[in-house]
Amino acid sequence: MWNLSSARGRAAAFAALITVGAVTAGDLAARTFPFGPHTRSVNDLGNQFVPFHARLWDLLHGRADGGVLLDWQSGYGSNALTDLGTYLTSPFSLLVGLFPRDEIDLAVYVVTLVKTAVAAAAMAWLLTALHRGGGRRWMAGVLGASYALCGWSVTEASYNPMWLDGLIAFPLLCLAAEWARTGRRPLLGPVLVALAWTANFYTAYMATLGAALVLATRLLLDGTGGRERIGALLRATRTVLLGVGLAAPVLVPVFLGSTHAYPGWTKEFAPAPWTDVFARTLPATYSFFSPAVFVGGATLLLAFALAFHRAAPRRERMVWTVLTAAVALSLQWGPTHLLWHAFATPNGSPYRQTFVLAGLAVITAWTCVARGWPDRRALAGGTAAVLALALGATGSQLAGRDAYLLFAAGLAAVVAGLLLAARGRALVVAAVLLTGAVAGQAAATTAYADRERPLRLDHYPQWGAGHDARAAAVAAADGWPAHRTDPGRTQLTANDALLLGGQGGAYYSSHTADVWTRTLSALGGGWTSRGRSLQSLDNPVTDAVFSVGARLRTAPGGQPLTVRREVPPLVTVRPAGGEPVYGDSPFRNQELLLGARVYEPAVDGVCRAGTEVFLWAPQWTGTARLGDNPGERLLGGEPRRRAALTPLGTATAPGTPVVYSGEAPRDAEIGCLDPARLSAAVDGLRRTGAVSVEVSAHGVRAELPPGSTGVAVLAAPRIAGWSCDGRPADAHLGLVAVPLDGTRTTVSCSFRPPGLLAGAGAGVGALLGLLVTVAVARRRASGPGREAGSGAGGSVPAPPLRAGVLNRRTG
Repeated sequence: MWNLSSARGRAAAFAALITVGAVTAGDLAARTFPFGPHTRSVNDLGNQFVPFHARLWDLLHGRADGGVLLDWQSGYGSNALTDLGTYLTSPFSLLVGLFPRDEIDLAVYVVTLVKTAVAAAAMAWLLTALHRGGGRRWMAGVLGASYALCGWSVTEASYNPMWLDGLIAFPLLCLAAEWARTGRRPLLGPVLVALAWTANFYTAYMATLGAALVLATRLLLDGTGGRERIGALLRATRTVLLGVGLAAPVLVPVFLGSTHAYPGWTKEFAPAPWTDVFARTLPATYSFFSPAVFVGGATLLLAFALAFHRAAPRRERMVWTVLTAAVALSLQWGPTHLLWHAFATPNGSPYRQTFVLAGLAVITAWTCVARGWPDRRALAGGTAAVLALALGATGSQLAGRDAYLLFAAGLAAVVAGLLLAARGRALVVAAVLLTGAVAGQAAATTAYADRERPLRLDHYPQWGAGHDARAAAVAAADGWPAHRTDPGRTQLTANDALLLGGQGGAYYSSHTADVWTRTLSALGGGWTSRGRSLQSLDNPVTDAVFSVGARLRTAPGGQPLTVRREVPPLVTVRPAGGEPVYGDSPFRNQELLLGARVYEPAVDGVCRAGTEVFLWAPQWTGTARLGDNPGERLLGGEPRRRAALTPLGTATAPGTPVVYSGEAPRDAEIGCLDPARLSAAVDGLRRTGAVSVEVSAHGVRAELPPGSTGVAVLAAPRIAGWSCDGRPADAHLGLVAVPLDGTRTTVSCSFRPPGLLAGAGAGVGALLGLLVTVAVARRRASGPGREAGSGAGGSVPAPPLRAGVLNRRTG
């Protein structure tokens, strides 16, 4: 299939080469990592993708706490498979295992670059499969690069690497649709669908819709009868169903995991102003809430030129032009917006389907070129349309002088290159002009986005000396499973335990469990990202409850300090009786979970000397300090943020006040922790707790003192999937629990993500269906009436070609 020595293979390689060159040139010009001091770890790239890839590195090298089902490092025990299935199941993610762990940022950058290059190659391959293009196949490489370097790719997907799997999926799924149309490759088609949906189901869904539109267009234009079209649609449907079924062992647990996640931000879709939409067709523009539809001057001009290209059949010109325009309009209409996004407006950018529009524009442009170089009439029409778009963008603030200068330079180069190519003269010069226009505009757009993102989004440092120091401190203190080591409240990312090591309470994922957010919140935990990015809670009571025996504290710019405590084991025994529930006060809730009174009331807002002072003001933003102690910053304001219960230090003298910056928080609560009472409570839990604890990649086994009664409590949130001794686990104030009757000394609990067995069953069924499909195809190909030399490799012979229709001999 992928014969790189063929003309088609050379076009694919050319597309990949242009793409790599343009992206690296843009990053180099912006002096962004790895070519300069500026970080590229913005938003979810630094907060999620780099830490999750670090965990994948640990899994590949046998160093992770947990496995592919259970993650002991995040949120004191989280569903690993849902995170793997969302962020890490792309085959390209495995490349991180080839790099040193402290170069994880470079590894993720290389994975991102490889994905972008593969998307370019896949599109170039598809284009030459849809139309051979004669001696113009090198232009398929240019257009393939234009697709991979679209604004959506270099400004948005570059810091959401899982989206780049959708960029790859669209041309591959279009190719699978072509095979279904012509009755070819019954095995490879479903495999491509399975790979796409496993790599990233979200963008694969959008890519599947786009591929369906391309298939419908091809069937409309190829001149076949109704029976043949129905057969092709049935084959395509079977291909998708089998492929999605093969991906079900990942898809079903991920889907069910999302149903157990803490509710995210919901909002109504509001279309972007059309002036902004037109502006985003230009190079060097940036905006989070408008579609990044830039695909380079060559693609836009050729896509518009098709409508005026007399060498192409009129019906073909009309259908591809109307399809591309209709998809562009669908980005701005509420009902179709919901269809593209699986009927839920996303929390972030509402234009995540833009890559499909870019792909359709590139296919339309190639349809124009494949029919012959556009003549003066077609060039004039395409140029006028592109100029009209630029004129329509003049009312937007997104397009500045540089955007228009780049647009004008690129347009001049494209027009000159196409004129030379149409005359059959100086083809090398024409190729240089067209390639340079695409690569130059894309490199400039990449550099512009590199500079703009850190100014508009939260950003995080690349791995450096600070990471080394914290990782070394965590490793030195690590005592798992005798106790947990928390990387600390002062975070480098929202998933520091994955990045640096240890077993922390902090956790940020699309699948952050509802039960864990609510449990940690009841205990005084803080969050960002509307409850899905949970912060470590620096509190000795919760550290005792969750067996955190070592905790890092790192002052800004300082070296990490390790605080060690004697804590109970992971499994403790609590008295039976009733079903306790949390109330409004985090201090009372902590005592309820601990099983002892350890806080004293603050008299007139002042704590007794010798007690540790904590401030609870979840909605307040400001700085608070105890006496002359350093101030502690709180950042609250639900639903977006919630300030954590904050330690202010130890009261050293009677009447030491809490001082606030600005107006004191309303409804604030101060807790005064008695260290002696806490020590006694911890001694009691250690005395009655498990005498030994063994943890595995999927569960825990604990030996208890003889005669234990009450409830055995595992210091892990009772997320969906836990079972103990063969039955669903009970819950004790949000944690995994097992009732005891005094006769048992062993507790065994295991975790299996919901939907794993159902997904595996669907996968087996799909595999059997695929084998049957291939067997039937081979029988038909070798049966009576088979044409000599046709159906090589078990393929079903394609229907005969008709005069004037599209070439069926694809891929």
